Amino acid sequence: MASEELRRELGGSFPVANVQALASTYSGDIPLRFVRPELHSEEVLVDETLQIPTIDMRKLMVDDDDEMGKLHLACKEWGFFQLINHGVAEAVVEKMKADVQEFFKLPLEKKNAYAKQPNAMDGYGQYLVVSEDQKLDWADMLFLQTRPTPERKRRFWPEEPTSFRETLDKYSSELVKVLNCLLKLMAKNLVINPEQFTNMFEDVRQAVTINYYPPCVQTSKVIGLTPHSDFGGLTLLLQVNEVQGLQIKRNGKWIPIRPLPGAFIVNIGDIIEIMSNGEYKSIEHRVVVNPEKERIAIATFHSPSAGTIVGPLPELIKENGTAIYKSVSREEYFKFVLSKKYEGKSRIDLMKLKN
Repeated sequence: MASEELRRELGGSFPVANVQALASTYSGDIPLRFVRPELHSEEVLVDETLQIPTIDMRKLMVDDDDEMGKLHLACKEWGFFQLINHGVAEAVVEKMKADVQEFFKLPLEKKNAYAKQPNAMDGYGQYLVVSEDQKLDWADMLFLQTRPTPERKRRFWPEEPTSFRETLDKYSSELVKVLNCLLKLMAKNLVINPEQFTNMFEDVRQAVTINYYPPCVQTSKVIGLTPHSDFGGLTLLLQVNEVQGLQIKRNGKWIPIRPLPGAFIVNIGDIIEIMSNGEYKSIEHRVVVNPEKERIAIATFHSPSAGTIVGPLPELIKENGTAIYKSVSREEYFKFVLSKKYEGKSRIDLMKLKN
């Protein structure tokens, strides 16, 4: 029990079977820890006209009032949007995609050179597996902390392909620029001081999770990524190949997302929901697997600087006179959320004050 508590506190994981290898030798039997048919009981909407908003960064940067209104509505009512004309060079994005695809083509023994250690988050494997009987996602992932740079654990940064480290460094730096732009724009919409908001992310904690979802013929029995909301501040997702799988929960039903070419899918995390005192919403989402094709995606998470208080901003409490959420240090917050079950919006619900 003590070892499980330590894993939770440090964000570590038990080693688990490699899903890419399991899928390549599939014999018709899915190991029981991956069997999760109960997660497919809820309705999935097939209305292709219902999609998350598309936001044009180029228009936002010239103070287009209509686009600012669209951004505000997307953060309030959807918690997700697709960001186009984001300013990250196509060459940077395409190189990141190419290097990630090359990494997953490596033999298992080479990928396992970067395997997660028991009491740490970084490395190749699965994320937050804190017990030996925990149900598992049909996915492998490479988790790497990229900011602050002194906290990088370079031994987990792949040396194959040879350009991977340089590519990730450039890509993650470019995403910090996008983050800062979005935070300033969100602050304007929330009518708070943009510098106050961005200063909280000045020494941003950024982590990149590269997710590989192998195909599975029995799609109704497995899940690529457990339904959850992101516990950080803001997530930028890059679809690496053309295989869909991301779904968001809206009004109790699942909506499949169709990524736009070249866009980032941006979603509000629990921290921004808390800081906005519930004005902006983090949204439950999941990934389903494809019966024939692999899916690869890169999620980049951003959380406030060390020492930041995670709680409703005072200006936003004044709006309705009541704080909806507790206020704790960033360190206490991480310890709290990593000790709780990774499921739905259960963690942020536990941060709510009982008024």
